[in-house]
Amino acid sequence: MGSVSNTDQMVGILRDTVVAMVRRDGPDLSARQLGVFLTCYMQDGAHTVRGLAQELNVSKPAITRALDRLGELDLARRKVDPMDRRSVLVQRTMKGNAFLRDLRSIMAEAAAPQRRGSNEGRRVANG
Repeated sequence: MGSVSNTDQMVGILRDTVVAMVRRDGPDLSARQLGVFLTCYMQDGAHTVRGLAQELNVSKPAITRALDRLGELDLARRKVDPMDRRSVLVQRTMKGNAFLRDLRSIMAEAAAPQRRGSNEGRRVANG
């Protein structure tokens, strides 16, 4: 019996997570929108359009389009930086926090069968 690599397990978890997100009645985000969302919610500190563009290595207009969609869904909001009115800060929202909780839950469910399979494989090998 062949073992599944850790990378294959992670890709399987990603696939199962994306499929579960597509099937539910929640927001449908592109990969770029999800990348911007996760960067804002998973990394501490203030986020700006300029900083997100540098971090994700994409143009500022691409970040702006992603934030437009996240704003429409109330997953993030933009606010002019009071210290530098040329800069725009990205803020988290309650709905965005709830979406992240749901995403974590979906990923945990997707990972559970992967972990069980991994543990069973170890038991057989050590058996």
